[in-house]
Amino acid sequence: MFKRLKSREKILILGLGGVGYYLAKRLQHEEYAVTAVEPDPQRCRYVDETLDVRLIRGEAMDIDCWREANAKTMACVICVTDNDAVNMMSAQIADKFGIPYKIVRVHSLQFGLEGSLLSGADLKLDLLINPEEMVAQEITRLIKLQHGNEVIDSADHKIQLLATRITHDSPLADKKLRDISLKYSDFDFRVVAVARGITTIIPDGEFEIQPHDQIVVMTDREHLGEMMEIAGVPQGARRRVLIVGGGRIGCRVAELLKKSVGMILIEEDGERARELAGLLPHVQVLHGDGSKADVLNLAGVQDIDTFITTTGSNETNIMSSLLAKNMMSAQIADKFGIPYKIVRVHSLQFG
Repeated sequence: MFKRLKSREKILILGLGGVGYYLAKRLQHEEYAVTAVEPDPQRCRYVDETLDVRLIRGEAMDIDCWREANAKTMACVICVTDNDAVNMMSAQIADKFGIPYKIVRVHSLQFGLEGSLLSGADLKLDLLINPEEMVAQEITRLIKLQHGNEVIDSADHKIQLLATRITHDSPLADKKLRDISLKYSDFDFRVVAVARGITTIIPDGEFEIQPHDQIVVMTDREHLGEMMEIAGVPQGARRRVLIVGGGRIGCRVAELLKKSVGMILIEEDGERARELAGLLPHVQVLHGDGSKADVLNLAGVQDIDTFITTTGSNETNIMSSLLAKNMMSAQIADKFGIPYKIVRVHSLQFG
């Protein structure tokens, strides 16, 4: 999006919460001319002291603020206030001012998506961002990759792509691809990609696979079972996931995973827990505080291999993760590798 814009072009940001502040800081660094509108005096004071942006104290729905910002000269508007309705209406206002690019953050999944009553075109926006959906999709992707049971069909089901995680006892661990090809030459396969940490590698014959690597292997359909055996994938193993926090992200992760894994969800609010029990019949929902050892023990944290905490509190998420790490069973680590922990935090000061 911003590669289309030239340096020093004008960008209007509505809302200076965590996301708005980060965008203003990043865009200022990229030498865009940033103007921001924010009603909160404390946020305004902090931005004024830390960033070199033009600041207007006022409401996004106040047309006088738009005029003061000289909105008709803006190349792009980014609407990231805490109110979905304000963000969507702001795109309409921006369209009236003739702003070419309109980016809107919306928490609800009922707007701007394919099949929604109001599409992106109806809302006069160019890009809709749903942060909770993006986080939930990424968590789901990581879990599927971690569990090593993701198989993708290709070439009219003739070719299979297997994504799996290498454990310490895998036959492929600590082996070079060249040596692996020589040892397992009964059928054709190729390791096409390796994820190590946050880096994706396209390997050659001298590349050595290490424990905890996530590999993607291409083979034919007839030999998929043999490939899984060679890679050390525990076929038919039932994995268990524990989610702490039944908000938008936790609920959406449970919806996306469906019945592919066994799931337990802990929610502190009793009314919300009852609601989730009705929405997620395939999930075991428990009412309790996920940062307490007795609640995690009741949920069977010792027997799970993936722990996710998505409450609205950084402190709760971090403490729950540390507590779960100490309680997770050593047998799980021996069987499946290091238990996986995914923690949601709102601050860039962690992780």
